[in-house]
Amino acid sequence: MINTIIHGCNGKMGRTLVSSVEENADFQIVAGVDSVLDVKPELGFPVYASLAEVKEQADVVIDFSVAAAVDGMLDAAVEKGLAVVVATTGLSEAQFEHLRECSGRIPIFQAANMSLGVNLLKELIRQAAALLGTAFDMEIIEKHHNTKRDSPSGTALALADTLREASGRPMEYVHGREEKNKLRGKEEIGIHAVRGGNIVGEHDVLFAGQDERLTLSHAAYSKALFATGAIKAAAFVAGKNPGYYHMEEMIAESIG
Repeated sequence: MINTIIHGCNGKMGRTLVSSVEENADFQIVAGVDSVLDVKPELGFPVYASLAEVKEQADVVIDFSVAAAVDGMLDAAVEKGLAVVVATTGLSEAQFEHLRECSGRIPIFQAANMSLGVNLLKELIRQAAALLGTAFDMEIIEKHHNTKRDSPSGTALALADTLREASGRPMEYVHGREEKNKLRGKEEIGIHAVRGGNIVGEHDVLFAGQDERLTLSHAAYSKALFATGAIKAAAFVAGKNPGYYHMEEMIAESIG
């Protein structure tokens, strides 16, 4: 049994995660953490304002909160010796550095998107960018619900990083195109964000050539798939040695 703390348990994604974890016989939620303490009887576990306050013993923390809450959660996890799954997006470079520092003391799994399909998309666009080279322009269009805080999405930035790495060139990220009388540069990756309605998450990666176009896409229709990925990540990282783990390691282990 993997004893679990849900960090951000009262948010939309947190509620989805709680339901998914409770349906998994290998997991038990021992506590939740949320700045909004609207504890409801059906939760069935205590909820605290911070991870530092949690008294229950646990194996892993699954974090679906907000970027501002991640640093404090990491410091408390290090203090308690807990494995952590970080699924929160919109992290700053300083926060990623904090993740790397903490991974020297505890096992940390971090992914911009917990969907296995999105991570397959990353591998497909890596191959496409390497093969198509400079002959194709690369653009990313991401769509999310109207309450998403960060823009562009963490997934869109991760996809852009994959394109830049695969291209082997110092590509510049261009967010939207408002300039007039300016041609698109060859060393650009356009990233465009759409926010509306209850769109769970859609990402299109466009490769536009002289006489042809290739679009690779992923669409999420339910938040449950992110919860499923986070649970798999928690099972993977619980009991691991300190280190900074990603989806690639988990997929490789499951295949092996």
